[in-house]
Amino acid sequence: MARSFLIRGMLCGLVAGVLVFLFAKYFGEPNVDGAIAVEDQIQQAAGDPPDPVLVSRALQATWGLFTGTMLFSIAMGGIFSLVFAFSWRRLGRLGVRATAALVALGGFVTFYLMPFLKYPANPPSIGNPETIGYRTALYFGVVVLSIIALVAALNLGRALLGRMERWHAIMLAVATYFVIMIAVDLVLPNINEVPSVFPAALLWQFRMVALGVQVILWTTVGLLFGELTERALARAPSRALKRA
Repeated sequence: MARSFLIRGMLCGLVAGVLVFLFAKYFGEPNVDGAIAVEDQIQQAAGDPPDPVLVSRALQATWGLFTGTMLFSIAMGGIFSLVFAFSWRRLGRLGVRATAALVALGGFVTFYLMPFLKYPANPPSIGNPETIGYRTALYFGVVVLSIIALVAALNLGRALLGRMERWHAIMLAVATYFVIMIAVDLVLPNINEVPSVFPAALLWQFRMVALGVQVILWTTVGLLFGELTERALARAPSRALKRA
């Protein structure tokens, strides 16, 4: 069963990857080009030589973007399927579609939204190259802490189910997760390396596209996986009856 879930999840990630690529290509790449143009203007004004081009923009915006989005989406689809396999029938009387939708929502919030709120995405031309390792470590640190907070909240919710009403247990678990993440946000340092001359509208558009990419990814995987799994499980008893 887990193997079939994994294959199905990766196939859903494949479909989501195509949609993500098209969205990022036609809505995200113009913002990247604009950010690079701003960076070139800042370098020219400062009298700095242009950075060497290791990979052409044409390749980055086509095959590079396609390869990156597809690999990432397929990987996320696989991770989603494993989490679904663990969660199925452990979330009360939720059906397959509802469980898949809930897992997708949890994945979006845990893996992306909470880290994004602390350290939002920036165009590739923004940021001090000397601090990229530090900034990357902080970002993935938030991801890890978000996963830990989610596990703690789920365990708390399950422990409270036998002591109070289901609704109150769920709300307390959700509140616990967000309290932990608010504490994480307050403790970790803030980072702002956006130049003052960088257009605010361009930065906003880039971040909204980055957010939209994740919304498309998790929505597609969650809904498509739930639909395909629901149909596959509905056909399983009839196939077993025919074999009998």
